[in-house]
This record gives sequence, C-alpha cells and structure tokens, in this order.
Amino acid sequence: MWVYSRVRIGDRTRKEVFAVTEYQKAHRAASEFETREKYLEHELEITQPRPWRLNLPGRDYRFEPEDIVPAISGTIGKIVMVTAVVSTFAAGFGLSKEFIAENVRYELLIAAILFVIPISGFINPRANLPGVHGPMIPLIGLIIMAGGHPLALGILVGVFGLILAFFKGGSRLASLTGTGVRAGLLIILGVVGLLAQLDALRKWAVGLERELIFLVIVAATILLYAYLARIGKRWLAIPLASLVAVLAALGMGAPFKFVSTPGIPNLNPFYWWGSETGWMLGLPTLEHFIAVLPFAILAIAMWPPDFLSHRIFQEINYPKRATRSLMDIDDTMIVCSIRQAVGSLLGGGNLTSSWGTYMIPAAIARRPIAAGAILTGVGCATVAILGFPMDLAKWEPVLRVALMVGVFLPLLEAGMAMIRTTKDAEGAGICIFGAVLVNPVFGWALAMVLDNSGLIDPERGRSLPTIDRYIIPIITFLVAIGVMALVGLIPGIPAVL
Repeated sequence: MWVYSRVRIGDRTRKEVFAVTEYQKAHRAASEFETREKYLEHELEITQPRPWRLNLPGRDYRFEPEDIVPAISGTIGKIVMVTAVVSTFAAGFGLSKEFIAENVRYELLIAAILFVIPISGFINPRANLPGVHGPMIPLIGLIIMAGGHPLALGILVGVFGLILAFFKGGSRLASLTGTGVRAGLLIILGVVGLLAQLDALRKWAVGLERELIFLVIVAATILLYAYLARIGKRWLAIPLASLVAVLAALGMGAPFKFVSTPGIPNLNPFYWWGSETGWMLGLPTLEHFIAVLPFAILAIAMWPPDFLSHRIFQEINYPKRATRSLMDIDDTMIVCSIRQAVGSLLGGGNLTSSWGTYMIPAAIARRPIAAGAILTGVGCATVAILGFPMDLAKWEPVLRVALMVGVFLPLLEAGMAMIRTTKDAEGAGICIFGAVLVNPVFGWALAMVLDNSGLIDPERGRSLPTIDRYIIPIITFLVAIGVMALVGLIPGIPAVL
C-alpha cells in the first residue's frame, strides 16, 4: 500500500490520506488485460478525481508511459504559444529579444510551479491546465493601438472569467451547443490552424531559398501520421513527427544553433512593472483599464468554444463510463481566471485559456489529466531553467509540425467524425460559414442561436425551455457581435476604438 508522510495534519485530512480509495480497490494490473488500450480505458473508468481536495499519485491515479507524450507536446506548445504572445506585445512596445526570452522563461515557471503541478496535478485534476489564448494573438496590435496595458488586460480577464465561472456560464453554454455546431467548430479550428501552420512553414523554407525542405517535411509528416493512425498510435505523433522534421531539415542543410543559456529569470514583479525596467510601462491607470475593457470581454467570450473543443475531444476518445475523468469546464475557467490575474500581477505577458496542446494528445492517449499535468509542469520548469531546449522547440520545423499533428489534424478529424446526420451537417455548415465570414466565435454563436431556436432541428428546439432556446443564445450572440464591432472585427463596421 502507498506510504505517506507522517507530517501532523487534521484528523479528517489524515483519514482521507490513509484511507483506501475506490480507485485503489478497482485498480488492476495492466497484465490482466488483453490489450494496453483495454487497460487504459479501465483506468479512465475507475479514476475518481476529487475537485478542490488533495489527490495523490498511487492513491487517486498513476503515472503511465502514455503520460510522457502529452507532457512533451504540452511543453512544446507552451513555449511556442507564450513566445508568440510575448513577442507580439514586445513588437508593439519596442522591447528587445532579451526581454522576450526572459519573460517567456518567467511565464513557464509561473505556470508550472504555481498552477499546473499543484492545481491540475494535486488539488483539482478535473481542471485542465491553464494554457495560452491563441485567438487573441492577432488582436494584441489593436490592444496596443487602443492604449491598452498588459497588466490591466490580465486583471480584467481574470475578473470577468471568475464572474462567468461563478454563474457556471461555461458549462451552460457548452450544454447548449448541439452536436452539429460542435462538429463545425472543431472542423473550422482544425482547417484554419492547418493552413496557418503550412503557410508559416512554407515561408520559412522559402526564406532559406530551399522550398524543397517544406515539401519533404510535409510529405514525411503525412506518411508518418497515416501509419500511426493505422496502428492506433496517434498519441506518438508529436515526438516522432518532430524528430522526423528535425532530421529532414538538418539533413537538407537548414541552419540551426542553440543560443539560450541556463539561468533563472528575474522573479521580482516590481522589476517587470517598473517604469524603466521590464515592460517599462509602469503600473496601469484608469484609462488603461477602459482601453482594454472590450478586449477583455472578447477574450472571455472566446473561452467557452475553446474549452468546449477540448472537452469534446475527451468525450470522443474516452469510454462512455469515464465521465469523472472529463475536464470540468467551470473549474477550468476558475483556474484560468486566477492564473491570468496572478500571472499578470507577477509580470508575465501570457494571455490564458485552456491548454489544447496538452489536452488533445492526452485525450488521444486515453489518459486523465493529473499525472501528465505534473510531468508537463516539470518539463516547463526544466526548460525555463536550462534555456537552450527553448531554441529547439521554437525552431520552425518542430513548432509547425508539432502543432499540425498534435492539435489541428486531430481537431479536424474529430469534427468530421461527429457529423452523422443531415441535421448535424447543417449545423456544422452554418458554424463554418459564420466562422469564415467573421471568426470562429461569431460562427459558434450564430449557429447556436439557429440550432437552439429550432430553425435547423425543430425537435431540438421543442425539447429546450425558453431560456435555453432563445434567451441565453441570443444574449450570447449579441454580446459577441457587440464587442467584436467595438474592436473592428465585423466586416464593414469600422472599429470604435
């Protein structure tokens, strides 16, 4: 039986720590199952994470080899996405490359030590890891032009996120999103992401005057991914495809060198928010909060479809009885909100959302959140201290291939697999149409209104109460388009800011 520390704690907590859990009673050795897949599915079915209470390895979950790949994927994705956010802010404020490198390392430590390991690993394994809000990256330039301040934005995103989580708005909106709309959301996110990564990889190769590298890497990635899918090992796609991309690029003469050195970034928040150090912006004023207000609302409006897409991926890959292993959208929203506010106050430049580059590979590997979260946190902290692994993770062949096979291809596949009826196809089509017209948030909100009202599926409309059929979807749609109109994201409507 698992042995725990004898540190003096309260009687009730002591009893909980030493008690044999239902998970321990139901656990069986992998050798007792016909296949590895059967064992992993059984683990998902018996895992019973306890939200906001102490969860321990051996008592409530176990580490498995399959946890390593999602951890690698999540670490790579975190480096890549945080670098993109901080670089965009730095470009607008005229900050140096050294600032970018130090702030990214700082953000990796903040995420790993304060949130990923303690919360998703031990305190609430039903909360997905707090990652990076990718859809907000293109809007950072507008935020800066409007006179925004990163700290003001982070605080407001944290406050609004907690408000939405308190009223359980995330899970409510997820439950009101029909199958067809969910499928359309996954498809458009997958397609847009794939095209963006292919375009970026091609531009990198063209810049080297070696476009053939692009073709070789893509061809090798497709063949490898198809083979892994055939043998049921898609969860290995990220490390293997990244390795193939590195070997192909180096073999064809692409330049690469390590430049980052080991070290620890400045941990003083006053340094980061000084007027002549760090961001060199000083503390925000009331005007800064007013300038970022619509962008903060928009960031939170984008959360529900983002969180939903990650939970859907679990639902598709997990067995039906593994409901307790699924991420809780509202708990994830609480963690992301607190992480955003705290990270910004400490001096980090990240914009937070659900961690897709971890969750999607973990779902494919049929693993619950906790063990992989701990490994991901350890990976992020290690990379932040060593420094030089960041150089490889940010290298274009690794970056683009990892995102393609680890996030966007699986999203596209999952969305297509969900379409089983004509009504599903119609809902997905409207969602995709709206997303192409404006963006995925608009497409999701529009399709949800039409689907729940009964215009797409009359039976679905009749099955819902008035508040779910009309009031919540229409309010969500109006808020979304109102905020997007303020910042100039609606075609033909000039930005108010």
